[in-house]
Order: sequence, then C-alpha cells, then structure tokens
Amino acid sequence: MIPLKRHSSLQPLSREHHHALLLCWKFRQGFAKGVEPARMKKYADWFWMNYLAAHFTAEEKFFFPVLKADHPSLVKALKEHKLLKKLFESATDTEYTLRQIAFELEQHVRFEERTLFNDIEEGASPEQLEALAKLHTEEKFTENVEDMFWVEEAKDLKKEVKPEKRERRRDR
Repeated sequence: MIPLKRHSSLQPLSREHHHALLLCWKFRQGFAKGVEPARMKKYADWFWMNYLAAHFTAEEKFFFPVLKADHPSLVKALKEHKLLKKLFESATDTEYTLRQIAFELEQHVRFEERTLFNDIEEGASPEQLEALAKLHTEEKFTENVEDMFWVEEAKDLKKEVKPEKRERRRDR
C-alpha cells in the first residue's frame, strides 16, 4: 500500500496514531508471552489517561467539526470513540476487553487514516486546514517504562516434565 501524503495539519494526528497501533501490538505481544492481563490493563489505563483520551478530545474538538454532523465518516468515528472509551474504562473481563481494545483500536486508526482524514482534507478549506495546524500540535510521546511487558521472555506455557518421570516413560 502506498503511504498517504497528509496535509501538515493532520500529520501530528497520524504520528499519534502510530503510538496507538504500537499499543495494539504491545497487547498482542503480551498475550503471546503469557503476560498477566492485569499488568497490561495497568499500561492501558496509563496510555488512555496520558495520550489517547487527549487525542480523541483534539480530534473531536478541532478536526471533526470540519465535517457536517451527519457525515457518515464522522458518525462512524464518534461511535468508535465512544466504544473505545467504554472499553478502556471497563473493569470487567480484563483479557477479553484488552483483546477487544487491540482489535477495535487498530480498525479505528485504519479507518481514520484511510477514510476520515481524506474526508476532512476534502471538506476543509485551505484556511481551515491552516487553522487546524495551529490548534493541535503533536504531543511528545514518553514511554512508560515501569513495566515493559511486551519485551520480556515468553513464559513456557507447557508444564515441564520432571526428569524422573521421563526416565520411567523410557522404561515402558
């Protein structure tokens, strides 16, 4: 797929999307490595509070109003923001919720990058796009290194057979 050339006013949001996609990858790595969901949930809470909630607010406050309230892409994006907020704030069935966040957030970012941002660029006047560039600048991302669960060694999920049991099995 050919990378999309974004208007400079939307580039900070696109770079922020990169961190959201990395979050999805981190969750998948965590599950593959057998990491406790509670550890990943703690990181998810940190990510939501420090980055994603503010990102959603900036999109909704500055960028989405370029489109008419009933624009299909806008309606879809707002619905997805509402779902993702609910998932991040959920305190039940942590493993299922984190898997849903990884799936839904990735789909959402892809939709915004491939569809919504194109609609905004097409619907905005050059003056609006310039004004948007001044209203939102990219937040510097500083990784939470307190528990980098996605880089640790995978837990051996198989039970190891004790040596004496192996020997007995060979004798049979």
